[in-house]
Amino acid sequence: MEYGYILFYAVLAGVFAFLWRKGHLKRLSDYVAETREELKKCTWPSKEELKGSTVVVMVSIGLIGVFTVLVDLVVALFVRWITS
Repeated sequence: MEYGYILFYAVLAGVFAFLWRKGHLKRLSDYVAETREELKKCTWPSKEELKGSTVVVMVSIGLIGVFTVLVDLVVALFVRWITS
């Protein structure tokens, strides 16, 4: 059983060494650093703006849901009328 752990860690070390040698880890590190810099430039909504946007989204979802149900009902009734 312990040989499985040793093999796992050996493979993990090999993959890490391969990625390090090819420069993939450096690129990943640069990507994370650049992403953090860009996120610092973002303006985040206040708590009140977030609550207002959430209400708008919930109302929109409700209206679209009601519209979809009504259109489905009308189409179903129309299809029944045509086929009967």
